Amino acid sequence: MKIALLGYGKMGKVIERIALERGHEIVLRKDASNTYNGLENADVAIDFSVPTAAVDNISTCLSANVPVVSGTTGWLDRYDEMVRLCEAKNGTFLYGSNFSLGVNLFFELNEYLAKMMARFADVYKVSMEEIHHTQKLDSPSGTAISLAKGIIQHSDYESWTEDQAENNQIHIEAKRIENIPGTHSVFYSSDVDFIEIKHVAHNREGFALGAVLAAEWIQDKKGVFSMKDVLDLK
Repeated sequence: MKIALLGYGKMGKVIERIALERGHEIVLRKDASNTYNGLENADVAIDFSVPTAAVDNISTCLSANVPVVSGTTGWLDRYDEMVRLCEAKNGTFLYGSNFSLGVNLFFELNEYLAKMMARFADVYKVSMEEIHHTQKLDSPSGTAISLAKGIIQHSDYESWTEDQAENNQIHIEAKRIENIPGTHSVFYSSDVDFIEIKHVAHNREGFALGAVLAAEWIQDKKGVFSMKDVLDLK
């Protein structure tokens, strides 16, 4: 498989190494200093860039009929626009706020717990915490937002906030600490006890492998997908 890497920072380099180890070829390493020259040779593109570049990367791939997997966060106010473009171009697009197998299982656990706890909303208050390295540009993380949405979907909560939470809001505390790949916690607290579920990433390897697996899975498909489809979690 020929892969275009859109974003060639720390994550892009780990993806490159894993892709080469799995027998794939890199035909484009795109960063702010070069063009999309070589994209036309790709079987699939993997976008791990920055929020300001993601929409251009995704739309360029869809217009070029190149399936695109994106793990860039912080641009989701334009996600529906990319979905419409994918449908208009009869293209292939997969977005994931996190490509780690463990995190995607954690997403499922989070939703299952939210369904259970919805019966006890008058007893337990939900809050969240996420910790990432100091180079992460968006806050809160896309993974934290996905976790919050999973709770909102199965409860009476209506939104999330980084500020002081009202009764219908989930408070997310975002911390930036050197050399932390990603830690996400969901808390249910009451006057008498405290329930916590947590996922701790040790390095970027799990994210990168998941992105490559998603690229392998998506290259012969049409439509809009997520990691739930790749891992058959629906």
